[in-house]
Amino acid sequence: MINLLILPILIPLVTATLLIIFSKSIAVQRVISLISTIGTFAASIVLILTVKNEGIQTVNLGSWQAPFGITLVSDMLSAVLVATSSLIVLCITLYSFRSIGTARERFYYYPIVQFLLVGVNGAFTTGDIFNLFVFFEVMLMSSYVLIVIGGTKIQLRESVKYILVNIISSALFVIAVGMLYSVVGSLNMAHISQRISEIGQLPILTVLAVLFLIVFGLKGAIFPLYFWLPGSYHAPPVPVLALFGSLLTKVGIYSIMRSYSLFFYGDQAFTHELLSILAIITVIVGCIGAIAYWDVKKIIIYNIIVAVGVLLFGFSVATEESYTGTIFYIIHDMIIKAALFLLIGIMIKITATSDLRQMGGLIKKYPLVGWTFLVACFALAGIPPLSGFVGKLLIVRSGFAEGQYIGSIIVLLSSLVVLFSVIKIFMNGFWRAPKDYPGEEKQPVQFLWVPAAILVLASVLYGTGAEVMYPIISQASDALVNPTIYIDAVLKE
Repeated sequence: MINLLILPILIPLVTATLLIIFSKSIAVQRVISLISTIGTFAASIVLILTVKNEGIQTVNLGSWQAPFGITLVSDMLSAVLVATSSLIVLCITLYSFRSIGTARERFYYYPIVQFLLVGVNGAFTTGDIFNLFVFFEVMLMSSYVLIVIGGTKIQLRESVKYILVNIISSALFVIAVGMLYSVVGSLNMAHISQRISEIGQLPILTVLAVLFLIVFGLKGAIFPLYFWLPGSYHAPPVPVLALFGSLLTKVGIYSIMRSYSLFFYGDQAFTHELLSILAIITVIVGCIGAIAYWDVKKIIIYNIIVAVGVLLFGFSVATEESYTGTIFYIIHDMIIKAALFLLIGIMIKITATSDLRQMGGLIKKYPLVGWTFLVACFALAGIPPLSGFVGKLLIVRSGFAEGQYIGSIIVLLSSLVVLFSVIKIFMNGFWRAPKDYPGEEKQPVQFLWVPAAILVLASVLYGTGAEVMYPIISQASDALVNPTIYIDAVLKE
């Protein structure tokens, strides 16, 4: 019997291989992609229920026991992130049917999306630091193809910067893993944590903490390592942008959370103070970008950077409540960012521009899109009882409790800036005097609205059902608060 936690990695891997065989038939690719992603999402939901009832799930590949073999570990944090990623890829796949274009579909778009899901789900599930690097590379190689697929001039220009930054990041990752192995003599994350507790807080571990922060910070787009993101994410078509914006930075943030809670807990006065300072600056930079632009893509892209700062600040506070808030917020942000990108994609389809100053009056003809967008705006800004509220409340409350007043106030004020930036899209794009857009009647607006609406509905249910979700999210934070739970489950002590 195949172990359950392998399925969210194995299903998209088999699907991607199968889709390459059927590369000539777009219809077959669409059907297989949809069925497969529904299967991946279903498997991830069953995995959450299994972890909830039976505790952390592990599997040792090749029958080598931990810490010698490669271990996959699914605690509640990993399981909920895998489920969220699978839901997002499902909705984006559905959205792509009528928006990505047949030229891109013929050029292996669907198999590459599945390979991307393999990398993302694998990164969330692996219990081995070197295999985290391997899954990072699977994810990055898929993103290299997706960022250039279609071959427009802006895509090719931005892809050079994107690939260069990530190659440097990957080289640093290998160096950091090699240095860590030379200190502790293990690659299994649980075993590394155990060895560090035995040898004590050596100065080299603080150096490695900063090196890993640079590696994961480049992927997570924290200040000052975010410089590549606005241009690179602006280049590809909207479904690809939605994939990147909702998933890739979150893998970087997850990696910081996992490595800092397991390995780099010995010198918190330095490491977490550094995280806190970078988080606050990241929020400020994101806010400035979000209100500075009139390009709908750029506005939401800079909101990614704001969210990265909020998440990093929540993690840096390092209390049980702040960890719970951070996990609440990361799931909310993944879902709502994907929804917003799909909704602005509809606006761009109708108006044939991403410039807000050339839009107007969309709510008259497309009220469903308009009101759905407004709900998504309120959720993003954290207006109660929507999904952004609970996570941000817990982060800010724990920040105040720990004396982190400046950071907490900036996170609070960022909600107003975020709300202003997205309401600017609503007021100018939907509410202003109506305009005529050539060819708008040919656009499949209702079809494209459905996957975006599913994500907004998921966000609303997640927010209003926070009481139901709280035990699950609380269980997800347990392994961050008390890493021995994770270590004992992996090493079977």
